[in-house]
Amino acid sequence: MPSPVSPRRRRLDIGCGLHKVPGAIGMDRNPHTAADVLHDLDALPYPFLNDTFDEVVGQHVIEHVSDLIGVVAEIHRITRHGGTIRFLAPHYTNPDWATDPTHRIHLNSFSFRCFTDPEAPFPFYTHVRLRPKRIRVSLLNLWRALGLQALINLDQHWPAMRFIRRFWEHYLSFIIRGKELYFEFEVVK
Repeated sequence: MPSPVSPRRRRLDIGCGLHKVPGAIGMDRNPHTAADVLHDLDALPYPFLNDTFDEVVGQHVIEHVSDLIGVVAEIHRITRHGGTIRFLAPHYTNPDWATDPTHRIHLNSFSFRCFTDPEAPFPFYTHVRLRPKRIRVSLLNLWRALGLQALINLDQHWPAMRFIRRFWEHYLSFIIRGKELYFEFEVVK
């Protein structure tokens, strides 16, 4: 049965590990972590009521789930309309991606289009809708030092420049390797 959450604790850190976001409720399947709630992200539904949280944060965890669409739908369910979902994950070209054998999903900056774009190639995968607030790519240090990270992320200030990030993802990302992805979405219900 879903557990109610105190009104003052409205942030959930999924897969919190040992470094839970301050002030958040931590959820992890490992009892040797800072988790307040022991629950596997792949076990749906989560033990929370609808619209419980103002914000859900996942730092280097979303790439470990077995059903990305199901997990995002469940996070959407427990987050209120207008709430925020934030993910930090490795870019699929990050050379360190393969060092963790529990990584399951390769992500790029367009991986969540089925949730954000009704014109996406596969809009029928889910009814869940998210409004992108920020999608940012970080690059390996060499490319960052050369200023290419700022160029790839120009669409953060000028949305019309999104073609630069798309060009990089499609043609250059295996040469100019990505490091991390930051996603920030607003929940739409």
